[in-house]
Amino acid sequence: MVNKLSTPVVIVDLDIVEKNISKMAEKVKKAGIKHRPHIKTHKSVYFAKMQQRAGISGITCAKLGEAEIMAEAGFNDILIAFPIVGEDKLERFYQLAKKINVRTCIDSIDVAQSLSNIGAKLNKPIQVYIEVDGGIHRCGRQPGEDTLQFANLIKNLPGIKIIGLLTYAGQIYSKGTFDEIAKMAEEEAKTIKQTADILRNAGFSIQAVSAGSSISSKFVENMEGVTEVRAGNYIFNDVSQLSTGMVTIDECALRVIATVVSTPSPGKAIIDAGSKTLTTDTTHFGNGFGYIIEHPGVEIFKLNEEHGFLRFDPSVQLHIGQRLTIIPNHACVIPNLCDELIGVRGGEIIQSIPVDARGKNK
Repeated sequence: MVNKLSTPVVIVDLDIVEKNISKMAEKVKKAGIKHRPHIKTHKSVYFAKMQQRAGISGITCAKLGEAEIMAEAGFNDILIAFPIVGEDKLERFYQLAKKINVRTCIDSIDVAQSLSNIGAKLNKPIQVYIEVDGGIHRCGRQPGEDTLQFANLIKNLPGIKIIGLLTYAGQIYSKGTFDEIAKMAEEEAKTIKQTADILRNAGFSIQAVSAGSSISSKFVENMEGVTEVRAGNYIFNDVSQLSTGMVTIDECALRVIATVVSTPSPGKAIIDAGSKTLTTDTTHFGNGFGYIIEHPGVEIFKLNEEHGFLRFDPSVQLHIGQRLTIIPNHACVIPNLCDELIGVRGGEIIQSIPVDARGKNK
């Protein structure tokens, strides 16, 4: 039984996961768009294979370390959505490219030249997406002419093949209403489509137009010109989507169970889950560091490494030993903080699920 587990513990409701995967699979299929989910959310071969059975086109990894683990598990079509920089990483990429179909993204001549050298060494061009800045100014060329100029600079490098464009419009998570989110998803698609059209008109064969976070992918039917989405968080969901009304509690699969260990004063309590369990990530439209299902009005207002600080109206009664179920602000960070996730159905423990790529952050 779940209530016998030692806390803090991370559980995943497998029934909810299966529904979330199925819902996304049906949505992208209906829209005629491929799905290449980001596995950084779960870092688990178990969940990646669940997604694979639902008909994904391949997987997206944030880092080489994740890709290496997934390749060992049999995944043969992997996009690394991060610049490959440094001799050590280039050598690892070379070794990976000898074994599987691996592609990556670029936004600089330095990286393009380095990958071209690998492609020449393999006698097989490395497939690359040019990354286009989606508005958060993290990585990527600027949309439009800047991307075209960059493509023209690298198009004759012998060891790479430009096959697509990639973008991430992370600012969508700052939108607070359904209409604002829907509009942002359409703008994300419009911007990347316009850039793709500019390159196509200049003679480039742009096969893949990759966009779509878990939240914008909910509007995939309106994302004209996008050929694949990389939704990852959708498998679990969290407060970042719950607080905007994009999902319900019943669609949030990953939860942290914590125990009240101290009640130092009226309206205050301490739980045994701190920043090393819940993370310090905040959300635009939620207070504190997670949503407590049993007591929505109780706020986790502060975290130390192993302590979570709660405040609430003194009329609320919390007692030592009481267990609380928390939906975290950002589910994607949680698996990387623990060795295993506990899969449950109907409150019953089904199995321990290894976090195979935990710590594979380089």
